[in-house]
Amino acid sequence: MKRLPLTLLIAVLAACSSNPEPMTSVSPGWSEKGEASWYGPGFDGKRTASGEVYDMEAMTAAHRELPFGTRVQVRNLDNGRETVVRINDRGPFAHGRIIDLSKAGAREIGMLGTGVAEVQLEVVGAPPALECSLVQAGAFGDPENAEDLARQIRRRGETVRVERGGDGLTRVLIGPFSDQKEAEKIRARYGGAIRPCGGF
Repeated sequence: MKRLPLTLLIAVLAACSSNPEPMTSVSPGWSEKGEASWYGPGFDGKRTASGEVYDMEAMTAAHRELPFGTRVQVRNLDNGRETVVRINDRGPFAHGRIIDLSKAGAREIGMLGTGVAEVQLEVVGAPPALECSLVQAGAFGDPENAEDLARQIRRRGETVRVERGGDGLTRVLIGPFSDQKEAEKIRARYGGAIRPCGGF
């Protein structure tokens, strides 16, 4: 096996350790200034870190720390245009950038052509703090498929339950979690979506 040069390995480890932990709560008025970028066609239709499917024409964005569901006003400091987006993904991971807008969000503040812009962020809507959450690893029309997935996840030591919802789908749920950071780690490991406890 080819080994990484020590200098490259140190750089990789430093980059990984510099990623901040996601915040568990935030208050309206929280603000940040820095560079924004946007992401589009290569990610459209793929799962975001929150478990939602990315739609580049929806008013959403990626942020490394803000809780999912946070609504943020983004003001382009180059032209004064502003818009509001909802955080549903993690990123950007390029040095110096603070938010990755959807294509629709970038269009609203006039930065599609430039690709990047200096922006001011301000939280205008904070999601309610989740005191209890579950990771939905899958939802199936056939209950047997749900049981199969649940058995696989239980073998890995997770607490899993299978629930049939009023919509006819049988869900595989991991948890519950009181620590949202832990819920995000489990969601990243198994896929799916983070949901509040209390039924569907």
